[in-house]
Amino acid sequence: MRNPGTTPSTRTAAARRARKPLPAAAVAALCALLVAGCSSSGSSTGTGTGAASGGKVTLTVGDYGTFGYKEAGLFDAYMREHPGITIVEHTVQQESDYYPALQTHLASGSGLDDIQAVEVGRIAQVVKKQANKFVDLGTAAGVDKGAFLPWKSQQATAQGGAVIGLGTDIGPMAICYRKDLFQQAGLPTDRTEVAKLWQGDWAKFLDTGKQYQAKAPAGTFFTDSAGGLFNAVVSSSPLQYDDASGKLDYKNSPGVKTAWDLSTGAIQAGISAGLKQFDTPWNQAFANSKFATVACPSWMTAIVSDKSGPANKGKWDIAAAPSAGNWGGSFLTVPKAGKHQKEAAALAAWLTAPAQQAKVFTSVGNLPSTTGALSRPEVQGAKLDYFGDTPTGQIFAATAQSINPTVIGEWDGLVKDALTNGALLSIEQHQSDPAKAWSTAVKEIDDKVSD
Repeated sequence: MRNPGTTPSTRTAAARRARKPLPAAAVAALCALLVAGCSSSGSSTGTGTGAASGGKVTLTVGDYGTFGYKEAGLFDAYMREHPGITIVEHTVQQESDYYPALQTHLASGSGLDDIQAVEVGRIAQVVKKQANKFVDLGTAAGVDKGAFLPWKSQQATAQGGAVIGLGTDIGPMAICYRKDLFQQAGLPTDRTEVAKLWQGDWAKFLDTGKQYQAKAPAGTFFTDSAGGLFNAVVSSSPLQYDDASGKLDYKNSPGVKTAWDLSTGAIQAGISAGLKQFDTPWNQAFANSKFATVACPSWMTAIVSDKSGPANKGKWDIAAAPSAGNWGGSFLTVPKAGKHQKEAAALAAWLTAPAQQAKVFTSVGNLPSTTGALSRPEVQGAKLDYFGDTPTGQIFAATAQSINPTVIGEWDGLVKDALTNGALLSIEQHQSDPAKAWSTAVKEIDDKVSD
C-alpha cells in the first residue's frame, strides 16, 4: 500500500500510533463501523460455495488507506467475470485504527471480512502467533508462490510452511517534493539535481531543509513531519527494530538512533510542519501547500495526488532518497472464520497476480511485489498523470532492485507507532522533552511486549 497502511497502506501503511488498548465501548463501536454490512463473515468455519449452489456470494474486503483495487477498476472487472460474486470493500484510513479492530475480531472468531489486509509491520506478529487462524494460501487454487519477490513471500510464511498472506505491494523509498516551493526558496527543481543535494546521507536532507527554511515561502515548512522522516531513515537501515536473529533490540539499534537523532534535529531546526501523518490537518496541508517534501514510498504517490487536489497538479516531482529503503507494503489474508474461504482465496490470488498489480501501480502508484509485474513494460514506463513527465516506474522499480531485505519482527509495528505517533509527535505538538518522550515510549513498549 498504500498507507499503508501499513500503510495506506501502506496508507499504509501503510499512519500508526501505539497506545493503551481502547476502552471496550470504543472498540465495539469501531468494530461495528468496520464490519457494517458484512454479510459473508461470521463464526462459521465452513468453506461454503454459495455461487456454486445457485446463490450469490458477497465477499467483503477489509483494508486501510488506498490499496487501489477500486481505483484501478479491479473489483468491477472481477464481478463482471464472476457474475455470482459481489465485492464490498470496507476501508479505514488509518492502519493504527484498523489493526486493533482486526485483533478484536480474530480473538472472537466473528465479524471478520472474507479478506483482511495486514501491513508489513504487523505480519510477523500475525505469522508467529495467529497463523492457525488463516487459510494457507500457498495451497490455494490460482496462487503462484514463486511469482513474488522471495523476501516478500518469506515475510508471510509460517514456520511450518503455510503462506498466510499474499503480497500486495512494496514501498521503495523516494522523496516527493514541490518544484514551485523549491524554486521560491532558491533550490534546484530538476529531480536529478535535487537528489544530489542529499545523495548518500540523510543528514544532508536536514541540511537542505535548513537551506529551504532560510528562504521559505511564508507559512511553509521543508517537510511534513518528524515521524515521516523517522520512518524513512529507519526503513533505509540494514537493521531496524530487531537484531539479526529477529530479537527485539530497538534500544541498541544504530538505525533507530540515527533516525531519532535526525528527527528530533528536524524539530529543533524548525523545518518540520509538526503534523501527524494521515490525520485531517495533514491531509489539508497538502492542498494548502504547507510543506515542500514528504518521504515518499511508492504508495504515497496516491495520497499526494488525492490530497493535494487539482490545483496542485504538476507541481510535485519525485527524486531519489538519500539511500534506498522499503517503507510499507501489505498482504491479503483469508481468515478461517469466513464463510466463503474458497471464493475469497480465489479473489486474493487474482488481485495479487502480476497483471492486476501492474494495473494498480499505473493507477495509484502502489509498486508490485511480484517479479513479473515489476518487469512489465507498463510498470517500467509508467508515468502518473498527476506528476507530469516524472518517470515514476523507472524511479521506484530501480530502487526496488537495490533494497536489501531486513529482519521484520513481531513488535515492529508497535515500536514504530510508539516512537513516531507517540514520542516524536509529543515533542512536535506539545514541546515535550526529547529524553522524557523517549523514556515514556520505551515504558509503553516494554509494558505491551511483556503482556
